[in-house]
Amino acid sequence: MKYRVIIRPEAEDDLREVFLWYEEKRKGLGYDFLLQVDAGIRFIARNPNIHQTEYRGTRKHFTKRFPYKIIYIVEKDKIIILAVAHGRRGPALIKKRIKGIK
Repeated sequence: MKYRVIIRPEAEDDLREVFLWYEEKRKGLGYDFLLQVDAGIRFIARNPNIHQTEYRGTRKHFTKRFPYKIIYIVEKDKIIILAVAHGRRGPALIKKRIKGIK
């Protein structure tokens, strides 16, 4: 089955913020981060159910090279990206974002 990937505006904000932070640290590092997130999203699109479900059906995929996780849910033929958060970030962020869609 082919899934449609939807990136929520909050997740886009996460990406923008992290991109700028990495670019400030070293020119080009933000682009490397975006490439890893893109690879993660493409992996999720091919294998959306590979990660176990957690809080209210959310799943998470850890990026390579960077300590970030892509948090998403699978609904019928859609994959909804809720957040791109640091790996140490607690569950409060997801609880807040999941309220907006469920």
